[in-house]
Amino acid sequence: MTGHLTAPAAALADALPDWVTLLRAPNPGPMTLDGTNTWVLRAAPGAPAVVVDPGPADDGHLDRIAAHGPIASLLITHGHPDHTEGAPPLSGRLGGVAVLAADPAHTIGGDPLGEGSPLDAAGLTIRLVPTPGHTRDSVCFLARRGDERVVLTGDTILGRGTTVVAHPDGHLGDYLASLELLATYRGIPALPGHGPALADCGAAAEFYLAHRRARLDQVRAAVAAGATTAAEVVATVYADVDRSLWWAAEWSVRAQLEHLGVEQP
Repeated sequence: MTGHLTAPAAALADALPDWVTLLRAPNPGPMTLDGTNTWVLRAAPGAPAVVVDPGPADDGHLDRIAAHGPIASLLITHGHPDHTEGAPPLSGRLGGVAVLAADPAHTIGGDPLGEGSPLDAAGLTIRLVPTPGHTRDSVCFLARRGDERVVLTGDTILGRGTTVVAHPDGHLGDYLASLELLATYRGIPALPGHGPALADCGAAAEFYLAHRRARLDQVRAAVAAGATTAAEVVATVYADVDRSLWWAAEWSVRAQLEHLGVEQP
């Protein structure tokens, strides 16, 4: 539970609903896993689609998304470039389709999203779920067609491994509260920003909560043993993580230390 988690936090989804299409961007890496997931939601053939997280500004990837037109709107789960960079050029290709995000900086042709914002498309009901923590502007989307529901989780829950609390923009207390909220979505598939789809958003959120709490215990112990900087905590608590990722682990440690009220140099 407290080691470096690289496996999925819940069982993988057996299949995607027939109204959901995954288009994976060609930007694999340590932080993006297999690449950024762009999700296309369409209630029925020919109906306007909703695209979640257009991904990077890769021409081939944007061409693949545009080929799934007509597209009613582009939704953003959070403002990191691997999710948003392609949104402005894609909006232009699609004749000015609105880009809707919680952060005004990533919103085009509409108002910034807030809880209760109308996001419905033909045959789809989409509800914004505020889930700050990974970043201040992180949101998830609960989408429904008929009796089927999915949760698009961005980087709040990944298809495998755990996400980074991107301090100082990210906040651990907010993240834990967001996971507690997502833990109530039992039995609903999670469509993450990276990695494979998971069968149960609630189960994944509960696993993440247990993992985060165990990590906090490790950080407390490292501080009690004399660690005084985030780098020293990383070297102790994240010793099993590849050193090339320690910079990212330090973001999470700074968020953990802030959460614990430990003064940082």
